[in-house]
Amino acid sequence: MSAPPPRRHSAEPETVEPCLVAGCGQPSVRHLALAAARQVFKELPEKGHRAPLCKEHYKAWKKATKQARVLDRATW
Repeated sequence: MSAPPPRRHSAEPETVEPCLVAGCGQPSVRHLALAAARQVFKELPEKGHRAPLCKEHYKAWKKATKQARVLDRATW
């Protein structure tokens, strides 16, 4: 019999990034494209490609961009 295939994921917990919004520091739950996050949170830094957001700031982003996302999906 052959050995089982190696596991892809390590048993070590992943490091959680803090929220990128200034003054927050909560652990992030979602990552957005930096350009999409800057539509709502203007004070985000210019460098990087992804914006880690905590639960509260992700909810605020969803609420602020809901109408634009609905209209964007309507064109499919």
